[in-house]
Formats: sequence, structure tokens, C-alpha cells
Amino acid sequence: MSTALHFYTRADCHLCDDARVVVGSVLADRDDVTFHEIDIDAPDTPADLRARYDWDVPVVVLDGRQHSVHRVDAGRLRSALDRLAAR
Repeated sequence: MSTALHFYTRADCHLCDDARVVVGSVLADRDDVTFHEIDIDAPDTPADLRARYDWDVPVVVLDGRQHSVHRVDAGRLRSALDRLAAR
């Protein structure tokens, strides 16, 4: 079973850029994660998502549960993905 990772971000966001590197490094050796990056400022992004994450990007959500806000810790993300994969 694949874990869904939603990464909410926006352009010109240095925290998003930093988090993208961390998420990418964690996911590099995994094939059990479905990655979705959502630009909250894109015209097709639902208004409720924009309102929810506007001041909090970047945000990582794993299988519908918020995992990280503003900064992503590689070890913590890796451990969470390992726990989800083991279920």
C-alpha cells in the first residue's frame, strides 16, 4: 500500500525550497510513497486549501494527517513513513 504525501508550497518561499530538498532526499530511495506537490497560490487550488495553509507553508501531510509545518526534519519524516509502511 502506498502512502500519500501532499506537500503544500508556493513560489518564492525559501522555507519551501529548503523543505523540498529534505522531502526529495527522504523520498529518493522509496517507492512506497505517492508524492503530490500543491502550489497553494495556483489558480486551480481550492480556496479552502489556500485559506488553511496560507501562512503555514511549507506543509507536509501524510495520508491526510498533518506532519510538518514550516520546516521538515528528515529523520522524523523517514520514521513516520516507515511506520505507515509497516501497517
